Amino acid sequence: MTDRVYPSSKPTSAGAAPGGATAPAAAAAPAKSHLYNPTRPAYRPQSRRRGPRRSCRSVFCCCFFWFLIVLLLLILLAATAGAALWVFYRPHSPTFSVSTFKTTKFNLSASSADATSSGRLSAAFNLTVATRNPNKKITIFYDPFTVSVSSNDVVLANGSYPAFASSPKDFTALKPAISGQSRDLDADSVTSLRSDLKKKSGLPLEFRMDTKVKIKMGGFKSSKVGIRVTCNGIQAGLPKGKSPTVASTSNSKCEVDLRIKIWKWTF
Repeated sequence: MTDRVYPSSKPTSAGAAPGGATAPAAAAAPAKSHLYNPTRPAYRPQSRRRGPRRSCRSVFCCCFFWFLIVLLLLILLAATAGAALWVFYRPHSPTFSVSTFKTTKFNLSASSADATSSGRLSAAFNLTVATRNPNKKITIFYDPFTVSVSSNDVVLANGSYPAFASSPKDFTALKPAISGQSRDLDADSVTSLRSDLKKKSGLPLEFRMDTKVKIKMGGFKSSKVGIRVTCNGIQAGLPKGKSPTVASTSNSKCEVDLRIKIWKWTF
């Protein structure tokens, strides 16, 4: 009876070759890691993408840049307009000159027999000031004037003159009445006045007028600006009795200065 050969129920090992030959051992598989896989890229959370955002500094720089551009344009326009007005109208400042100057009263008395003591002063003056508008197309409007006469910074008398308008190429004679009430003077002022009165040239006087003006050029009217008219070089003597003394004005010279007021300061 023929014996039957049954295959083995045991599985053939991976290293065994068919026919009972032993195959070389395969390379061992790498050990699996349950915690970290070195061949897998690390997880990196993706940040949310936001649109471009300008910082406060960049916004400030941008605003400052446009502010400078606008300011430069305004300055350029103002300079262009000013140049056009100057070329068309040729503005010039008004001129002033002292025509006559008379001392009608001058009483200086000491409070005691000592010449170096304080004293009292009472003075009055009559004068004529000529002003001329040299412009051809500009009218000048003057506010009321505040007038004063002084000698070496010692105010002798005060006065005023009403407002008026000066037309183009106009000539106006101003005759302000200047008088001073009796006022007290310190010892230094009395000594200075007495010393000047003894000089042959006479008492040096300074005549000053303060006011505000505005100009009209065609249909344009400017805002008011302060001016000061200062006249120096006047030499006066004491009146004799009731007859006034005529002062020398041959060397007098008047200057016109702008008076710009910024808050509490005047320049």
